[in-house]
Amino acid sequence: MAVNRNLLFWYRELYREQFRDIPEIGRLTVLEIGSGVSPLHQIHPTVLTSDVLDLGYLDYVFDCHAIDQFEPIADRSLDVITLTNVLHHLKSPIEFLNKAASKLKPRGLVIATEPYFSAFSTLIYKYLHHEEVDFSIEKPELSEVRGPLSSANGALPWMIFERPEWRRQLEQVFDFDYSEFRPFTSISYFATGGISRRIPLPGGMYRPLFAIDLQLSRLVPRLLASFFTIKLTKK
Repeated sequence: MAVNRNLLFWYRELYREQFRDIPEIGRLTVLEIGSGVSPLHQIHPTVLTSDVLDLGYLDYVFDCHAIDQFEPIADRSLDVITLTNVLHHLKSPIEFLNKAASKLKPRGLVIATEPYFSAFSTLIYKYLHHEEVDFSIEKPELSEVRGPLSSANGALPWMIFERPEWRRQLEQVFDFDYSEFRPFTSISYFATGGISRRIPLPGGMYRPLFAIDLQLSRLVPRLLASFFTIKLTKK
């Protein structure tokens, strides 16, 4: 299958955003959760990869819901845990994050990117995307788990960080600076075709589109943004 170069460019720019305050990532111990189709290891080869599915090329295979009990990764050994579009698949993202803190060094980071629900992206996620979106939940967790990839609520991480009463459940373990809640792009991810499709837009057109799209998503996030990146710092 031909490489989707526009999608790879989108991910490369996302990782640039995720690690923008980390000048020498190769010197740190970084674990990615949910590495299945992620290109992060291609761009940063020192990153440790993991997934719940045994794909044959990962550093670790484990259920991240029980990360605090996973002995091959020592407690207080990681500088960074990173996840991209993973939290909204987890039964209880808050429980996972609080458990994950046990593996982080003091002042270690969790960096996560998830769907942002603006006026524009809500229409995309609710009516054109295959994953469920449910704003009516009363607790910050999935109501049903059918499998590691088949269960999801795209709105769940967004709601956790938008609702103070849910966000406070992380504050005993993590410092949270709202300036680290950063919108990332509007239409440019969808313009690549995503993971399962490929839209043949020439790179010479896509890259200027991406630059404009990124700026607009940050100027008017409530109107246009489709993703956000969040950083949590272990206390």
